[in-house]
Amino acid sequence: MTGISNIQAQFQAAAQSLGNGAAGAANAASGSAAASGVGLSGIGSSSGVLGAQSPSYDTPFSGVLRDAISKTQQLDDQASHAVTGLLSGQGVDVHSALIATEKSDLAFEMMLALRNKAVGAYQQLMGMQF
Repeated sequence: MTGISNIQAQFQAAAQSLGNGAAGAANAASGSAAASGVGLSGIGSSSGVLGAQSPSYDTPFSGVLRDAISKTQQLDDQASHAVTGLLSGQGVDVHSALIATEKSDLAFEMMLALRNKAVGAYQQLMGMQF
């Protein structure tokens, strides 16, 4: 929905403002999340929500981020279709709609937390004096 598009636009703006240093700042934010037991790879491998594959990218963090955003958007679309099917009586059961909605909500919250970590890392870098 619009929240996911908004997060994607904010990440793109931050990456453009950082230039080539975007991967380092974002990796710092990702490292903080991984140290606390929260990370994109943890979600993908344990629950299959964001996919268990580990594809290769030119810039590791930006590729993982693009993949996570697209999978979050897919989960959001699936939840919308499930709820629409439930409300219109197209044979979608309540459990499937609830599970799809919760998966979408979890993925969105993860992206929001990741964005907050990246913004915090960016602000910390900008606050450093050289």
